[in-house]
Amino acid sequence: MGSRGALGGLPFAVVVGWAVWHLLELTLWRGNADPGLGFVWLVSFLLLWWLPICWLERPATVTESERPGIDGLRVTVQIPVYNEDPQALRACLESVFAQARPVQRVRVVDDGSVDGATGEPLLYDAERAFLLRHAKRHGIEATWDRTPNRGKRWAQMHVLCEDDADVFVTLDSDSVLDEQAVAEGLKPFADPRVQSVAGLVVPLNSKTNLLTRLTTVLYIPFTRGLRSAQSVLGSVLINSGTLAFYRADVVREHAGVYERETFRGVPMQMNDDSMLTMYARLAGRTVHQPSAVCFTLVPDRARHYFRQQLRWMRGTTVRHLWWLRHMPVRSLAFWMPVVEYAHLILALLVPVGVLVTPHLRAQSGSLAWYTLILGCAMNYLVSLRLFAIRRTDETLGHQVLMFALSPVAGLWRLMVLRPLYLYAMATCWQIGSWGTRSRVEVHVAPAR
Repeated sequence: MGSRGALGGLPFAVVVGWAVWHLLELTLWRGNADPGLGFVWLVSFLLLWWLPICWLERPATVTESERPGIDGLRVTVQIPVYNEDPQALRACLESVFAQARPVQRVRVVDDGSVDGATGEPLLYDAERAFLLRHAKRHGIEATWDRTPNRGKRWAQMHVLCEDDADVFVTLDSDSVLDEQAVAEGLKPFADPRVQSVAGLVVPLNSKTNLLTRLTTVLYIPFTRGLRSAQSVLGSVLINSGTLAFYRADVVREHAGVYERETFRGVPMQMNDDSMLTMYARLAGRTVHQPSAVCFTLVPDRARHYFRQQLRWMRGTTVRHLWWLRHMPVRSLAFWMPVVEYAHLILALLVPVGVLVTPHLRAQSGSLAWYTLILGCAMNYLVSLRLFAIRRTDETLGHQVLMFALSPVAGLWRLMVLRPLYLYAMATCWQIGSWGTRSRVEVHVAPAR
């Protein structure tokens, strides 16, 4: 890991040095240059503060003296289910029973799933029987409850508020754990200051089509970039609900409040992960464990993808407003939305400035060329993190192909997701319980 950190820091220093030199030459050292544009470019680089820091992340380890305390933790895995593909749910349950470090309980809550075609209750009799049968075989306590549809937070707290575990693990029903995920995810709790641990989320169906390949690349800046950098500072702000570990007292303490959050009088059921993470951050350190890996199904159709993105973006907007209102100015949580909005403002102001300023308009070709080169360089630099995970279902050639998609992902982020984010910000009050699952959305491909 140490050599990887150096490998990441060196190209970052080279690219930044090269960029600063040429952009200063372009915007300051020429006679008709605009110093303001040079300042904008430099600020843009500063907003990428997380890029070198993320390479400093190291997985937490446990000493022999700390091992008994970690082994003695009672762990409950909570799996909320709503309109899930039965095969995906079965794979999820199988991965829990296959853990190298067994858990003590598995609690599944079906939040009133329905058949999208008939409107009849969608029952998982075979999956429920599988859970109870295998739990008994492994000596694990298991429960399966079906509740009226009230949203993911209610499904989670239906069983967690009275559970006496030491650590709660939240796991999405369309996700599969690596066999070492729980063992690795518990290691950071050897530090008594740590209150929550984010797992590393990797798309499971990355090879389905171009959209899932693109999504895999788009995941990297957050899951292996920004979140890793925040972890180095002990201040992860948003765990992924796909896989996260919490000290149980943090969750129990907020039972009754967590599931009743509202925004403009509307129940706030999305962004459950950011709310639980913030509870943990207020109590201590929140970190990321890159060796606790979880594979999740991502949307493979455009309609589902855009609905999911809108849901996430609206939830993020609400959480940003919450941070700005409630978090102290000295906290990272306060400054993260400031940085995000600075990115958006610069993305809007720079093209306008080029259009309305005659001498910049005359240099628009050079500016576009430098922007293209820098954009590609930065996207490739971020995507080096793609090679940090070795997968038995992917060849090196496939990883190289994914790496080659990096500039396409950057263009997609700029041309599609940024405008969508602006729309989501303007409509952030349109929040629902699950958002994307009026029916089963992603199916597991049959085994060959």
